[in-house]
Amino acid sequence: MNRGMIKLSVVTMLMGTSLMAGGDIVPAEPQVMAAKSVKPKRQLRGNMTLKYNVLPGSADSIHDMFSQGVFYGRLRTNTFYWQWSDTSVANGSLSNKANKNMGIGGSLIYKSAAYKNFSFTLGYYGSLNPEFWRPNSVDVGLAKAGKDTFSRYKVSNGDGYGMHTLGQGFLEYNNGTVDVRAGRQLFESVFTKSNDTKMIPNTFDGVSTAIKVAPKSKFRLAWFGAQKLRDHENSHDVITFKNGAGNSWGNNDDAGKHKGLSYANFVAAGKSTRHDMFVADFSTKYIKNLKFALSYLQIPGVVKDVVAEAHYKIPVSESGWAVRPGVRYFYQMDDGAAAVAGDTNLAGKPATTNGYNSGVATSIDSSLLNARLDILMPNKKGFFRLAYSKVSDKADILAPWRGFPTGGFTRAMGQYNWYANTQTFMVRAVYKFNSTWKASIRYAIQNFDDNKDFVAADSNVIHIDTWTNITKNLQMRMRYANVAVKSNTAKIHAGGTKQDKSYNEFRLEFNYLF
Repeated sequence: MNRGMIKLSVVTMLMGTSLMAGGDIVPAEPQVMAAKSVKPKRQLRGNMTLKYNVLPGSADSIHDMFSQGVFYGRLRTNTFYWQWSDTSVANGSLSNKANKNMGIGGSLIYKSAAYKNFSFTLGYYGSLNPEFWRPNSVDVGLAKAGKDTFSRYKVSNGDGYGMHTLGQGFLEYNNGTVDVRAGRQLFESVFTKSNDTKMIPNTFDGVSTAIKVAPKSKFRLAWFGAQKLRDHENSHDVITFKNGAGNSWGNNDDAGKHKGLSYANFVAAGKSTRHDMFVADFSTKYIKNLKFALSYLQIPGVVKDVVAEAHYKIPVSESGWAVRPGVRYFYQMDDGAAAVAGDTNLAGKPATTNGYNSGVATSIDSSLLNARLDILMPNKKGFFRLAYSKVSDKADILAPWRGFPTGGFTRAMGQYNWYANTQTFMVRAVYKFNSTWKASIRYAIQNFDDNKDFVAADSNVIHIDTWTNITKNLQMRMRYANVAVKSNTAKIHAGGTKQDKSYNEFRLEFNYLF
């Protein structure tokens, strides 16, 4: 029996839970009978994950398992326009040559009916890139916001633009209490997310198991042997940066990667370049108004993480107003990463000689505290939020799986504020004007450590979103971000002048579900 099958067999026997993401604990979706509904088969949530209103029911035979399945279609476009404020030669490599990106495509997903509690899901995803609104092949490395509409690895190998991939493909056993999935799947947790805001979701290959262990309480355990980021057609290692040929986009090239954990460094340390990821979490809403989750992640020989999160809703008026304080504590433990990466930060640059605590030379131990206070409006019309995050002055937080450590607290669009000794304050307001239109605005003050050479200068961020439900199946989303780097901190550090990375960013997205 090979290594993968052994892990599959072991994990399948273990228990699991529903996920917790961004402070919201989401239970597993039960199988329900397909039926006509005033609602569409699927609906987009605010974070662009999908809510299934109709799922296939039970089948009496293998034939019915196929014939009674349900197809879910999605047509989508994503358009991006990006402008750096300072593109002077003195400001280094910042360039507006690749400031236009567009993806046109969609997905077709098939879910079979359940025969003796067994079913399967297959999902094709594709993205095409019109020539008039994409970077030249020699400039793809300069693409920022829209880089996930195509594959930089594919273009760099001379294989052209466009992506076509199996985004989901898994077998499932679900008896109402235990839910086991084996194959390529979406996996929403505090560490890992589908993050489906471009054209193709972030998915994982392996086995996950979930079980209801008590009223309103779940436990979940998963093993993943590979990841497929949004701009990849094929899966890759969950942590290794670069491939054997040295291509920066040939393995885990997520923006949250640790460049010191490269293919060459693992080989030099006598370690494997293929890694396993184990995730476990327990979540409960058993106590009224309290959402609590405890999560664990380990990549053996690299890193271990423990995250505790709690949110408590306190009604303050009979009309429906309430306050909801919340906290997330993220604790990162070295499990061999520092020995592989050497004395580097996430950028793979010298750390202790460039402003980092001397401890990062031998350990990536670190921690992150998030806190927030929400004021909830009646009838779920919206909320006001005040949030804060602080990273300890140790190592940077390692998180290349799209489950942003500050997500749901202080992270704004396109921002990575979990470098060592970073503080962020955020205020946010969300309001649903009617069934057609909703808007959100965030303002973040990011205070990075000016003495760390390879960390950005302090900045202020404005991030605006609008959602327009043109019909019950067609939605338009507009997004705008302005990042203003503080000029008085851009030059205060040990090694010289930091780049002024101020920019404006515009996004326009259409989604049609059928």
